[in-house]
Amino acid sequence: MQFNRKKLSNETLIDMYRQLLLPRMIEDKMLVLLRQGKISKWFSGIGQEAISVGVTMALKQDEWVMPLHRNLGVFTSRKMPLQKLFMQWQGNKDGYSKGRERSFHFGTRDHHICGMISHLGPQLALADGVALAYKLRKEKKCAVAFSGDGGTSEGDFHEALNVAAVWDLPVIFIIENNGYGLSTPVTEQYRCNRLVDKAKGYGMDGVRIDGNDVLAVYDTILGVREYCIEQQKPYFIECMTFRMRGHEEASGVKYVPKELLEEWGKKDPLKNFEQYLIATNVISEMEVADIRNEFREHIEAELKLAYEAPDLLPDSEAEINDVYAPIKNKNKQAPDISLLDTNIAYSEKRLVDAIRDALYQSMQKHEHLILMGQDIAEYGGAFKITEGFVEEFGKARVRNTPLCESAIVGTALGLGLEGLKSVMEMQFGDFVTVGFNQIVNNLAKLHYRWAQNADVVIRMPTGGGVGAGPFHSQTNEAWFTHVPGLKVVYPSSPEDAKGLLIAAINDPNPVLFFEHKALYRSVSGTVPDAYYEIEIGKAKQVKAGVDISVITYGAGVHWAMEFQQNHPNIDLNILDLRSLQPLDYSAIKEAVRATGKVLILHEDNLTGGLGGEISAWISEYCFELLDAPVMRCASLDTPIPFNAQLENNYMAKSRLENYISKLMSY
Repeated sequence: MQFNRKKLSNETLIDMYRQLLLPRMIEDKMLVLLRQGKISKWFSGIGQEAISVGVTMALKQDEWVMPLHRNLGVFTSRKMPLQKLFMQWQGNKDGYSKGRERSFHFGTRDHHICGMISHLGPQLALADGVALAYKLRKEKKCAVAFSGDGGTSEGDFHEALNVAAVWDLPVIFIIENNGYGLSTPVTEQYRCNRLVDKAKGYGMDGVRIDGNDVLAVYDTILGVREYCIEQQKPYFIECMTFRMRGHEEASGVKYVPKELLEEWGKKDPLKNFEQYLIATNVISEMEVADIRNEFREHIEAELKLAYEAPDLLPDSEAEINDVYAPIKNKNKQAPDISLLDTNIAYSEKRLVDAIRDALYQSMQKHEHLILMGQDIAEYGGAFKITEGFVEEFGKARVRNTPLCESAIVGTALGLGLEGLKSVMEMQFGDFVTVGFNQIVNNLAKLHYRWAQNADVVIRMPTGGGVGAGPFHSQTNEAWFTHVPGLKVVYPSSPEDAKGLLIAAINDPNPVLFFEHKALYRSVSGTVPDAYYEIEIGKAKQVKAGVDISVITYGAGVHWAMEFQQNHPNIDLNILDLRSLQPLDYSAIKEAVRATGKVLILHEDNLTGGLGGEISAWISEYCFELLDAPVMRCASLDTPIPFNAQLENNYMAKSRLENYISKLMSY
């Protein structure tokens, strides 16, 4: 292997050697501990250290890196305390994820490292978001994301590169091409001759380098980093390397031809660099031995400290409390509507106008709030909610997006890593399936995993009654109420929509904000002109009554009110949940107490709908208050049809009178 030191000093070369050696020696120790049963799993990066070390040493300490399984050198080069890393790998409470994550599925804001998830590809878009934050603030920084050769086959790879290219983001995409995705060779993974050739399709420059040459990696990243910052463009680097051990230790390497292991064994990045430094008198064999002894003692001392950490004792309350980030300075964000002076100005507004007001006033309140979505800029969005915003706030903050829902959710999360707020508009709530993984596995779990909040709101135009068929009319809120870490809001009135959306934007947690399309322009009400919040997680009694309690939300509130107007002989008690996660169980219990008969009404399908969860809770905690079985009125267990007659038959509203009659006669 031919090394080119250029003008690097001996001190820098020795430091680079130390950075290469430490992760190798840590790995050697971890493999021993694995065989002893003291850790449960290990993903080896032996043979690939030059990439992690070369990349990290070429970056500034406060530039975000999105590493993967085999990038131990990123963590050690950022000088993370070794005892804390050992605690992490042992599943100890004092590790970076309090025992909630294994190996490298964690991150740390202090060291600007963002923990991966097992799905690999989603991490790339987070680098887009971080880079966008740098760009908006005109900071001379770039973000770095790692992928393996197998990860380039994922849709998230395409989406992240496409967004970075279209938005001219300073991101470096590092592809560690180690020849295999677990046991699948690259010949069965892609058909292009070189992965770097993919860069051209995105209008992006790229280069293929020897990933086992730490000097080549370091020098390349130095130059590419400068390019990305000065040109404000992304760059693609394919690093050729090899994984000398299995995907993880249990899988072994029997699928790898022996001659291939021998060939790459001769290209060992550590051994070759060590021999080069000795041969050029940069370091002596005695100094190498001294460094190895120093590291061996350091590793053993840090491991001893890790073993002395107290055993993890599960605490259910602490576990639940860490699912969501706490809301700090709540009273400084916006006044609650209940605290507002009764003399404040009100205006008559439609639901769509109230949502627009909330976004507009929030953009004024938060100078770093970013709106993202398809066609939301000059066009104003599919429902014209952001019409005129781009003229007021500029295209930097009101951003049209490519059709890359997964990447935009990831970008929103990346913005949050840098302290920026974002609101993403799903053009239709149905399209959320394309970003589902990012929402339920990245956004939702982030704070629980390593105490990093995800300050993201996703607006979800939803619901039927508009003759739009199966892919523009679904009511899919129940998919997300099941996921710890998400908040789910579904207002029915203009006043609530404005206050709850402002609260959602001020909340540091990920919020899915459902907006019923059929209510946008059909429902009006008086709305305070001021900037105010309505607390998430609090239901509202829309009407008091003594016969039947209807627990509902969204369009169901209006169906219940319409039924009441048409049937004055029946006295309904109507509770609007407003927030579906968290639920207001106190209000639900009071609704049960008020009548003893409960009908849960929602537009979503019956099976798996939120009504089943509420019904089960009432049966468990309010059984003695009931005078009849809890009933659920929901839509048919079919996709929502296009034909108006079929759609009307599908809707829960068509069965509402029947269910109320059943309860009245019980």
